[in-house]
Amino acid sequence: MDREVFQERFGILGKSAEIRQVIDKIMQVAETDITILMQGESGVGKDVTARAIHALSHRKHQNMVIVNCGAIPEGIIESELFGHEKGSFTGAHEARQGYFEKANNGTIFLDEIGDTPKNVQVKLLRVLESGEFFRVGSSKMLTTDTRVIAATNQDLWKLVEEGAFREDLYYRLDTVKIKLPPLRDRKEDIIPIFRKFVSEYSAKYDSVFRGFSDEAKELLVSYRWPGNIRELRNIAEQLVVLEKSQYIDKETLQKYLKGRQKEGLTDNLPIVSRSGRDEAGNRFTSGTDTDNELIYRALLELQNDMGDLKKMLAKFLYSTFSSKEIKALPPAVQRSIDPNDINTGIYDNLSTSPSGGHEELEEDIEEKNPVQRFFENDRIPSIEETEKFLIEQALEKFEGNRRKASETLGISERTLYRKLDQYDLA
Repeated sequence: MDREVFQERFGILGKSAEIRQVIDKIMQVAETDITILMQGESGVGKDVTARAIHALSHRKHQNMVIVNCGAIPEGIIESELFGHEKGSFTGAHEARQGYFEKANNGTIFLDEIGDTPKNVQVKLLRVLESGEFFRVGSSKMLTTDTRVIAATNQDLWKLVEEGAFREDLYYRLDTVKIKLPPLRDRKEDIIPIFRKFVSEYSAKYDSVFRGFSDEAKELLVSYRWPGNIRELRNIAEQLVVLEKSQYIDKETLQKYLKGRQKEGLTDNLPIVSRSGRDEAGNRFTSGTDTDNELIYRALLELQNDMGDLKKMLAKFLYSTFSSKEIKALPPAVQRSIDPNDINTGIYDNLSTSPSGGHEELEEDIEEKNPVQRFFENDRIPSIEETEKFLIEQALEKFEGNRRKASETLGISERTLYRKLDQYDLA
């Protein structure tokens, strides 16, 4: 099977040198049983690549089991992978096969392998090396003949250095590594892939796509595509459906790109650079402009970090007050203030209060919640200090319930686990 037939059959799009190298390696290793580790950002097509490898292998008529390790709660991932016996834990009303049993003689695709808990990594290493495993709650050893394809959007070696991933498992997985390039690193593929998606959706929705301007094309190419192929497909579908029979200009396209930008990720912004042309008419970018872009993006990243922290703080503060408490707040008191005394301090004008201003203020301070006290000092706490404080307060409020704490803070439970490790919180 040549490369073009392979791409057409499995829907791996593009003609850039980067994607051709990936396809050549896939075709080289697919028919073997060697373990494969795929590395690439979200949306680059790791699942499509895994399916293609399985379809070219001698196991193609057997099961292919796809497992997203990052989507399975830590408490049940061992049971999901290896199965369990009846009564082995609360709710185990009957024995159940795990994914490795279901994938026997076939292929198992372990997506987001970097999110696997350390206690499960030990058992993964054993099943990779010998095919042996135990169901949860059983002492009977089982075996499986399964081809393993793993994938990650993280730097596994960095996780090894941080102690979050076993080094021996890393070397066992890293037999053959396939790096799937992000869309922004193969810009020549963007327009052809976009046109293919538009053609497919035009036929599907019986619509007509009138094309787009040169400026819109430049924006398509310069945008950094944080969602990669998945994002490009979604935008093509939206343009076909929502901008039916319309000619797409830069302003129209920008609306959909903005809708795909996620706060806190400067990587989602279109590339900002100043370029010119030399005497021969060739485009160039100066080193100074590149430095300016790096500074610009660093400032944006800091701004977005502060924005995220403000949102987390606002959400947590809002959750600390009930509607009853808000309604009970006293009305504003009319006071005459001498402009010359504005900077004299918080206690300066309290002695004239007919009801004992000092005592009332001390009582008010005592009634302030911990968040208010944390932010009333002159010293501005760092982002890390504030984040750690908010996590501590959320856990205290919900008596250690991490699910409720993560919901209140507006972050995922897995992110909360990582933050607990980062800040060394019990």
